[in-house]
Amino acid sequence: MKRIRTHVLISAIVLGITVGMVGVVFAASVHFKNSTPVTDTRSNDKLQLTVCGALAGLGNDTVKVTVTASANPTATCSNPGNGNQAPGQNPAQVSVTGSQQFSPDLIKNGNLSFCVTTQPPTQPTPAAAGCPNGSWTAHIDCMAFTGYTITVEQPPGNFVLGPTAFTASSSSSSCP
Repeated sequence: MKRIRTHVLISAIVLGITVGMVGVVFAASVHFKNSTPVTDTRSNDKLQLTVCGALAGLGNDTVKVTVTASANPTATCSNPGNGNQAPGQNPAQVSVTGSQQFSPDLIKNGNLSFCVTTQPPTQPTPAAAGCPNGSWTAHIDCMAFTGYTITVEQPPGNFVLGPTAFTASSSSSSCP
């Protein structure tokens, strides 16, 4: 009887190690699905970036996709006394982030299509925007996105891909 328990215990340990190793190998295979894995578009208000793509090699757990984008903003300074605007102010480069979680039921055969939109930027102070003085107000009008990274976690907190860097498309990288 003792010999049977020992064999059962050893079998359980081997099975546990094997399942654990398969899980690690499976999570390590997460990748972008296509040769051109992502597309990016600037929002109509020109302040946010939406990045879409497809992932393969995922397990059956919640997935968190995070996009961090850098951009050169263009701002307008407004005079509070007469409402006159001084366009063409260029504050320092900014970074914006967006993330979205996807439930396991959205993963089909290890594949997931995603779209993630960044949050709009924090408005600059009058001094940071280059306004004539502190009584003026500053407003970012456009973001010329220069690049972004995508990070994938499964489950959230367990990084399985990224950060992977991309250059923004020409339609997202210029301001009028």
